[in-house]
Amino acid sequence: MDKIDPMPILIDTDPGIDDAMAIFMAFAEPSLNVVGLTSVFGNVDVDKATRNALHLCALAGKNIPVARGLAVPRTQPPEPHATFVHGDSGFGDAELPKHKLQETDEHAVDMIIRLSHEYSGTLVLVPIGPLTNIAAALDKDPSLIERVARVVIMGGAVDVRGNVNEFAEANIWNDPHAADVVFAADWDVLIVGLNVTEQLLITPADMEKIALASPHLGRWLAKANDFYFDFHAEWYQKRACFIHDPSAILALVHPEYFDITAAAISVALTGKEKGRTALSPDGHQVRYCHGVDIGRALNHILRACETLDKQINETKP
Repeated sequence: MDKIDPMPILIDTDPGIDDAMAIFMAFAEPSLNVVGLTSVFGNVDVDKATRNALHLCALAGKNIPVARGLAVPRTQPPEPHATFVHGDSGFGDAELPKHKLQETDEHAVDMIIRLSHEYSGTLVLVPIGPLTNIAAALDKDPSLIERVARVVIMGGAVDVRGNVNEFAEANIWNDPHAADVVFAADWDVLIVGLNVTEQLLITPADMEKIALASPHLGRWLAKANDFYFDFHAEWYQKRACFIHDPSAILALVHPEYFDITAAAISVALTGKEKGRTALSPDGHQVRYCHGVDIGRALNHILRACETLDKQINETKP
């Protein structure tokens, strides 16, 4: 049987507690080859996002190129960073490891374009923060759409309530103009939004199981997640947290876990509904997830740290 090469992916990220889980999950997947991380403002400022991406690589024992991206939205003034959700550092009260990894000299936009040439026709972009870097890459090189296999986005709330307000999901709300550009491009876009991510919840008991099964990454993630649980308990009156960003990785690896439909979706750019993603005959043709097999999805997500911990132990001298 012929060996299938892992799928090359670039993760555009604003880490972020759930970003950390998503990145660990991508590292653990044998079917994926994470060829780069690009940072963007969002959960934290771009300096912290870049630093945090490097910390996650160090924790996972991966020397993945990390490129700094854009610090502000393409049109609107920047919104405050979500420190009340993820803490000042982005990782709650979890300690950040010491390491010697450094960001590349390459800008995130240039890395996206370069890797699209290097992995032409096979590269998948997985933005799990605001879409500012992706839109800027399209500005700089419109032919990018011809080389990228697909774009899997964690973002949006397609005709469901948002999580910033009743209309908008945070990643789209932070830069709706960028989202509009990315959705409008003639490439394969899959939106993994609140329609499914808010069906997937983990509890402190789940995190304890993760910590026991994966003493290295799981314990660190459990410490970070304490802050995330506090936010959810206050905001949603439930001490359990949604699995937003890991759902994008899961939809890429196991699309069969999701109900996916092609639809025209518009992005509200201004006003009280800014950032809203709604079904509209005048919108952009994309695909979006609107249902999920909760049991299979959670089982896969909860085992990711254990898999990665084993990989780390196997590579130790």
